[in-house]
Parts: sequence; C-alpha cells; structure tokens
Amino acid sequence: MLALLCTVVHLTLFYENQLKDHHLVIPSVLQGLRALSMSDVLPPGLAVSVLKAIFQEVHVQSLTQMDRHTVYSIITNFMRTREEELKSLGADFTFGFIQVMDGEKDPRNLLVAFRIVYDLISKDYSLGPFVEELFEVTSCYFPVDFTPPPNDPHGIQREDLILSLRAVLASTPRFAEFLLPLLLEKVDSEMLSAKLDSLQTLNACCAVYGQKELKDYLPSLWTSIRREVFQTSSERVEAEGLAALHSLSACLSRSVLEADAEDLLDSFLSSILEDCRHHLCEPDMKLVWPSAKLLQAAAGASARACDRVTSTVIPLLLEQFNRHSQSSQRRTILEMLLGFLKLQQKWGNEDKDEIPLSSFKTPLCSLVSLALADPSTQLQLVGIRALTVLGAQPGLLSTQDLELAIDHLYRLSFLEEESQSCLAAMEASGTLATLYPTVFISHLVPRLAEELHTGDTELASGEGPSYQARRLRCLQALSAVSTHASIVRETLPMLLQYLRHVHRGKNANSNEVIAVCRSLHLVAGQCQQEPESCWYFHQTAVPCLLALAVQASMPDKDLPNPGKLLLEEEVLAAMVSVISTASTHLSPELAAQSVALVVPLFLDGDVSFLSENSFPSKFLPFQNSSSEQKRLVALLMAFVCSLPKNVEIPQLDRLMQELLTLSCHHDRLFSCTAAAKCFAGLLNKHPAGQQLDEFLQKAMEKVETGLSPGPYRSQAFTLLLWVTKALVLRYHPLSSCLTERLMGLLSDAELGPAAADGFSLLMADCPDVLHRAGHAEIRIMFRQRFFTDSVPALVQGFHAAPQNVKPNYLKGLSHVLNSLPKPVLLPELPTLLSLLLEALSCTDSVVQLSTLSCLQPLLLDAPQVMSLHIDTLVTKFLNLSCSPSMAVRIAALQCIHALTRLPTPVLLPYKMQVIRALAKPLDDKKRLVRREAVTARGAWFLLGSPGS
Repeated sequence: MLALLCTVVHLTLFYENQLKDHHLVIPSVLQGLRALSMSDVLPPGLAVSVLKAIFQEVHVQSLTQMDRHTVYSIITNFMRTREEELKSLGADFTFGFIQVMDGEKDPRNLLVAFRIVYDLISKDYSLGPFVEELFEVTSCYFPVDFTPPPNDPHGIQREDLILSLRAVLASTPRFAEFLLPLLLEKVDSEMLSAKLDSLQTLNACCAVYGQKELKDYLPSLWTSIRREVFQTSSERVEAEGLAALHSLSACLSRSVLEADAEDLLDSFLSSILEDCRHHLCEPDMKLVWPSAKLLQAAAGASARACDRVTSTVIPLLLEQFNRHSQSSQRRTILEMLLGFLKLQQKWGNEDKDEIPLSSFKTPLCSLVSLALADPSTQLQLVGIRALTVLGAQPGLLSTQDLELAIDHLYRLSFLEEESQSCLAAMEASGTLATLYPTVFISHLVPRLAEELHTGDTELASGEGPSYQARRLRCLQALSAVSTHASIVRETLPMLLQYLRHVHRGKNANSNEVIAVCRSLHLVAGQCQQEPESCWYFHQTAVPCLLALAVQASMPDKDLPNPGKLLLEEEVLAAMVSVISTASTHLSPELAAQSVALVVPLFLDGDVSFLSENSFPSKFLPFQNSSSEQKRLVALLMAFVCSLPKNVEIPQLDRLMQELLTLSCHHDRLFSCTAAAKCFAGLLNKHPAGQQLDEFLQKAMEKVETGLSPGPYRSQAFTLLLWVTKALVLRYHPLSSCLTERLMGLLSDAELGPAAADGFSLLMADCPDVLHRAGHAEIRIMFRQRFFTDSVPALVQGFHAAPQNVKPNYLKGLSHVLNSLPKPVLLPELPTLLSLLLEALSCTDSVVQLSTLSCLQPLLLDAPQVMSLHIDTLVTKFLNLSCSPSMAVRIAALQCIHALTRLPTPVLLPYKMQVIRALAKPLDDKKRLVRREAVTARGAWFLLGSPGS
C-alpha cells in the first residue's frame, strides 16, 4: 500500500511538472490528472497541489473544447471527494476557477461550469472579495442565446442552459445588488425571450431573497411588472409578470418585522393599490382585468397580503357592481370579485377569530342574488360559482341565506331549456349539500319529492312532454344533491319508489326507466367515498332492483305489458351499471354477506332477502326454460364480477358450470353473452391452481364442441372471445393458445368477420366487466405484449390465407394497431407499413376505414418513415376519396390533409396533382365530405408558401 501511495505521489508531481512543458503535451497530462482525480488513494494535499498547478500553469481557454471539459471534470471530481481540502484554499480556489471559466463558449462545458459555480455557492465555499467577479463571469451569458444545431448528437437544448444559469444566479442573496439591475434592464428590453427569462429568474430569486435585498428595487420592479401586464401582447409575459409579483409579495410576507423597521409589504401593496384601484372604477373598464390580475397576484401570496388587498378592493367592487346595470359589465365585476373571494377562501381561516368576509356578508349575498335572478346565462354562471365559494366559508351563511340560495338553485335547475345554468345549479347544489345536509333535507328534498310525485301524476294522466322533461330534471337534481350520507337516506327510497311506479305505468317508456337508473348510478358513485353510505346504498338498492327484475321475468297475467320494460337490453344495461357501481367499493366482509344471498337467488331461487319476495312462480334462471329469467344473468354478472378478488363466491363450481351451459346452449344471444362475460369475469380473478385449470378445461371442451358445425357456433365463439380476453388481461399461459384458436377462425367462412372484430374487443376497455374498477386482474402493458405475440402470426396468416379471407386478417391487424400506444407502434412501423398500404386496396370498406384511422396519426408522429412511401400514399388516398362509403371518403380526405405535415420538399412534386384531384370531392353530395375536402385542399394550396 505504501508503495502504491508513493507511486501516486510521484506520478502526480510528474504530471504537475509536465504542465509547464510544451502546449502539445498538456492534453495528455490533463487526461492523466483526471484519472488521478477519481482515485481513492490520492494522498491528502495533492488535490490542492494539482489545482494550483492548473490555475498557475494552464491557460484553459486556449485549449480545445475537449481539453477544457477535462479541466472542468478534474475540478468537479475534487469538489465531490476533497471538499474540505479545497475549502482550505479559501477565496483563492474561487479566483482560480473564475480564471478557468472566463470566456467559455461551448454549451457542453458551460453546463458543467454552471454546476461548479452552483456547488461553490450552495456548499459554502469562500467567495472572499470575488463575489462580483463570480457574478460577472456567469451573468455575461444572461439571457441565454443558443440555438442547437440540427441533428446535434449531444442533445443540449437552450432550456438546459437557461435552467442551469438560473440556478446559479438565484442561488445567493449576495448577487442581488448586481442581478436585480440586470433583470430590470432585460425586462425593459424589446426581446420577448429576455423578458420571459428575466421574470422567471426574478421569480426564482424571491425564494432566497429577503427585504434587505429587495428594498431599494421594489418601486422599479413594480413599475416594470405593471407595464408588462398592462401593455404586453404576449400572454406568457403577462403570466410570468404576475408570477413574479406573487413571489415578491410572498418574499416580503415571509420577512420578520422588527419593532422599528418599515413594513415593506404594506408600503409595496399600497403602491399596487394606488396604481390599480382607479382602473377598477373606470367607466370603459379597459384596464379592469389587468388591474384585477395584478391585485390578485399580490394578494394571493399570504394571509396578510390577502387581508390588506381585499379589505380595500371588495367594497370597491361591490360599489361598482351596483353602479353598472348591464349584465356584461356586472359579469366582469363579479368574476373579478370571485377571484378575491377564492383568495379569502384560501387564506381566510389562518389564525383568525372572526369569520372571514363577515363584514361584507350582506352586500355579497345581495349581489349573488341579483346575479342568479338576472336573465343573462353568463352572469348566472358566475353567480353560481360565487355562491359556491361563499358557501364554502364555514359559518358565513345563515340558514336563511342558505334557504334563499336553495330557492335560486331550484329555480335554475328547472329552467325551460336545459342550459349551462341548469347543469351548474345542480353541481353547486351537490357541493353545498355536502356542507349543509340538514338545510337541504328540510328545504330542497321535499320540494323535489313533490315535483316527482306531481310529474308521476301527470304521467298517469297522459300530459304533454314538458312534464316528462321536468321529471327527468327532477331525477337529475335528486341524484346531484345526494352527496351526503343523511341526504342519501332520504333520496334513495324516493328514486326506488319512483322506479317501482314508472315501469308499470300505462304510459311508461324505457327512456324514463333508464333515466331513473342513471340517477341511481350517479348516487352510487357519490356513495363510494364513504363506507357507511356505500353499504346503505348497496343493501337498499340492489335487493330492490333484483326484486323488480325478478317480478318482471315472471309469467304474471296481471302484470301489464309495460312491466316487461325492465327486461329490455338497454334497461338491463342501465341496471347493470347501478349494481356494478354499488358493489365495487364494498369491504370484503360486507361483500361476503351480500354474495351469500345473491348467488343462492340465481342458483336455488332463494328470494327471501328481496324486498318484494311474493312471486307467482319459482325464479330459476339456469333451470327454467323461460328466456325472460335467463336475461337476468346480466345482473348476476354485474354483482359477482365487481366484488374484490378476496371475496369467496359460494357454490362456485356449480355456478361456473351453469354459466358455461347457458353460454353455449341458448338461442338468445343476449343471455348467452351475459353468461360468457360472467364466466370470464370470475375466471379472470380466480387464483391460479387446480380449480382454475379445471374451469379452463371445461370451457375449452364447450368451445370446441360448440364450434363444430351446429346451431350454437356463434355462442361458442362468444365464449371463446371472452375467455381469451380474461386470460390475456392477466398474462395467463393459456392465452396464447386461445389467441391462436381465435386466429384460426379468421379463415372461417361463417365466423371470420366476427373473429376479426373480436380483436377490437380483446384490446378495448369494457364498461361492465373485466375493468379495473371492478377489481379485474389487468397487467400493465398487456396490449404491448399481445401485439408482440400476435402480430407476427397475423402477418404470416395474411400471406398464407386465400384471397377471400385476407380482409379478416387485415381488419384484425388494424384493430390491434389502433389500440396500441404510438411509442410502441412507431419502431415496428417500417415492417408493417407495406401491409397497411395493401389493406387500402381491399374492397371491404370496414377494412379501409380501420386502416385509414390507423394511418392518420402515423402521418403526424412518423413523418420520416411515411415520406418514403409518399407516392403510394397519395395515390391510394386520392382513390379512396371517391369511395362509395361516405365514412371512407371522409377518412381519406383527413389523411390527405395530414399528409401536409410531412416534409415540404417531399410533397411539392404532388401539390398540383392533389389540388386537381380534390376538386371532385368539393362537389360531393354530402356536406361533411365537402367540408373535409375544403380543409384538405386549402392546406395543400398553402403548401410551400411563406409562413405555412
């Protein structure tokens, strides 16, 4: 070890001496010193010796870029490993580095140099009397003016240099006396980039500066920022100016006041108020918004700033609102006022005994009432937002104020035309109901119940459509306010009772039943945040829905025909969403209680837990020949496929067998599909093991038997498709075998088109089963894995397939590609593009449309690859722009428009050809086609023109 240390010492001293030699030797010496700087056995003191030698003997800026980078690397290495040694040099180290860096121009070296300066400051190296020199050697690059050369292999961007330099300039308050004048100079310049960079740097400086550093520059800073916000035509400059003002106010707010010190925050805000308040009172209101933005930026920095500004501005805006009578002017004033109310909401409760805004409560409530009563929709919308903010202030509004607000919201919710105000009023009702459930229960819910009852009466008497619209609006309002557990206990029974009546009424229709289910679905979603509400909704709504559906499936002669509405596919789908949402957030214990009741209902006909369980016959959907009862398997799917994975399903073997049998041996496709989806949903969550293997074996036996020539081929194919999806999502080893089986069906004369469309189902997200919300096992990047496993086989199958089934392969391929994230697809594009182009020659319009929809985004994301096939693309797109299918014509014209994103030199030879060809679609008989033709032709006309 001693010999090694001696060798290192002698080698270091040798290199130091060689630094005095001919300049051609210097690069090799620096390489050796860099290697030594990374050594763990370098004896103490040698790092200082090496750097002194470099500082004294080497004129760094006369070296090549690579050699200068080596010097920076040596300094960086020593700063990382020999910090205390370097600090012993004191300010000499700082001065030496200043000499090294002075005059550096290469961006690669500047990034390293800026990092060294930042470490010098942040790690508390001694700057001595060289603070100004260090600032000068770095600030000379401000603002950064650098444009990377084309195809730069180093990848250094202008933003990298800007951020590195900003970190240096904003790293210490000691730079303030030099930096702030520089920033003021650059903000006042004409260069947009310099303004932005200066304001952003000022913003960063405020995080480390205090009152002492800012005091002398506050008037000038405020003048510059005010001018930029008032006069600039750039939204970015305005935004950065406001951010800088916010940071200045925050910086002054953080400073601790001494007893005899001037309150700079108060004087700064006074200047802002003095310069802005008179603009708020101008009749023409030209500078009212810029002034409001400046005031809000300053006020949003702290509670003290908020109080100081709002105490002056809010009375002023209240006065201006009452002075103006036009709705547009009142809306502007109320929008500004809303901004200050939100600031009070943010800061108002910090260390305060009195309720924020209490002194302005009466005029604010009056103002909001006037806004809500105004016929202007835009003013109503701002008034609704203001009411929501006021209501969020704890203790501000009294019960009387809330009741008056509810009256306004109720009226707006039932406007004749469904406007923005109607939707906003319902949303605000839901927000406020969460905060004030008691008031809403006593003042709004009874009125909605009465409205619903009145509408029900009118429905029975066959009144006109306006009553039906009010009923639907009432259903929306009931679901909107059901945001608190106590309100849900009032509204849920109303909705369920209304559902009982509406599906039996003589004038009932499926749309109204679906509307009730949608309201229930919204309530179920709002209950998910609170376990108690979730369980209440589940144990109340699910048995009721099941009971109504079971009743509708019974052969009851006394049941009027409209009672069968609940068995329609659209209605069952709406009920599925309610039951599914009501079950996804149950705790495992409560879910186990519920599943122990629901599964016996479908397997054994045990109706004891249903709210209405007096039925004229047995409910046995798997055993009964009644097709009506079998349709309700969709509700079973909604329940069991939404439960958490760790909930044990009773009688699972029997249930899976019944689902398999129903999925392959029933004439009604809806029931078969529901059974197949339920089987697949349970299969997806089932843990790996012998039981899962047995289920899969039985399923494959059913599939193979069913796919044989016979009446149930479509049913067996549906089962195969859903089981494949269940396994693909969880990366099960058998998924590849099932995918191969599915690909084999692409050549089937009967099932080939359906098998091609099946690839879309495999890739898509399903709303009712096998989704993340229902706790399905979905592995990340399953689409990418499916692409990798299946696309080569699809391509191979396409080339080997007879001509009459090739479209099936192309359609399946396009479905897979359309669902794939573009970053995954782009690397594979060169190998697949020829196949996609061949698909455009297919006579099947579905294949053409799917391929065009796949190619259009690729024209935007992969212009270089697509440019290689420009001749083929132009020809095929123009041919398809005259297709018999309107959808294909539109998609082709959209692709022709997207072609203009390719490099202009590639496109110019085809410009006149495309413009002439697009004259024909301009006379197309379909307006949508003509519109796309105009857009595409206009883009090609502008191709190559200046500024295009």
